[in-house]
Amino acid sequence: MSGTQKKVAIITGSARGVGAAIAERLARDGFSVVINYAGNVAAADTLADKIEMAGGRAITAQADVARVSEVERMFEIADVAFGGVDVLVNNAGIMLLSTIAETTDAQFEAQIAVNLKGVFNTLREAARRIRHGGRIINLSSSQVGLLHSNYAVYAATKAGVEAMTRVLAKELRGRNVTVNAVAPGPTATALFLEGKSREAVDCLAGLAPLERLGQPVDIAAVVAFLASQDGAWINGQVIRANGGII
Repeated sequence: MSGTQKKVAIITGSARGVGAAIAERLARDGFSVVINYAGNVAAADTLADKIEMAGGRAITAQADVARVSEVERMFEIADVAFGGVDVLVNNAGIMLLSTIAETTDAQFEAQIAVNLKGVFNTLREAARRIRHGGRIINLSSSQVGLLHSNYAVYAATKAGVEAMTRVLAKELRGRNVTVNAVAPGPTATALFLEGKSREAVDCLAGLAPLERLGQPVDIAAVVAFLASQDGAWINGQVIRANGGII
């Protein structure tokens, strides 16, 4: 890669919410970005257009991260468009809340497929393809520490992500690739706020000593740090970006 060529970042599940904020921030920081989406092509195209109009470089890539062949194709798209991959941000995930007693097989399997197997699929592909000096950043959750009722399966998948993060950091020895995770707390995305009363939102906002919900840009800033040269000495770590909630 020439010294003038932009580095390339794949951000999974980045058509909206936290993923979109990460894509915008990395594009602003000079990365060529691959906006991955599972089904919302309109939102992905709109975000790509926004980044391009701001002077960045962006393409979209449809892929269900739970499907190995689609993950392989997503990396191929990045290779063809930009010549390789330097950063992988694993943001795609689903959260289906219920008690263990009331969790259906379908709810369990869906979260395992996307949150755990999906991350495994992209980590495996990145371990084979990511360029020397690259960055892998996984999105976990502060629920791994909070362990609130109704979050058992979701928290379990994210605990698995944290374990894979730490192991892969060791396995990539010799390639100057860092592997870390960011574990947000309650964050004000449309998906998070949907269906919650004002009182419920205020209660969640008050849990952290900083007395507010996280914003997508807060999480994007931490990811951007880990993707930058300034984050080069952070490896095999989980950063809880939650305002001090835990």
